[in-house]
Amino acid sequence: MKKKKRQLVLNKGTEKFIFRYEDGREDELLEVLIEHAKDKRTDFDWFDAAVLSFKLTQTLIGQADKLIRQHVDTQIQVS
Repeated sequence: MKKKKRQLVLNKGTEKFIFRYEDGREDELLEVLIEHAKDKRTDFDWFDAAVLSFKLTQTLIGQADKLIRQHVDTQIQVS
């Protein structure tokens, strides 16, 4: 089965940071955010990494809620 591709976007002034990743590889995305925050050659800083990691967390919570609702709905229909 093909994994869904996702992206996080941060607009900062005239710059746009786009991070693309596949479902299930969120841990790798967090590592990339850390590396970019450490890199002094860009304007991407620790606050930006925190903002995107928060957005990522919110997305994962939404996906978990959706799965839980589907599971509950399935159990109700079966009963």
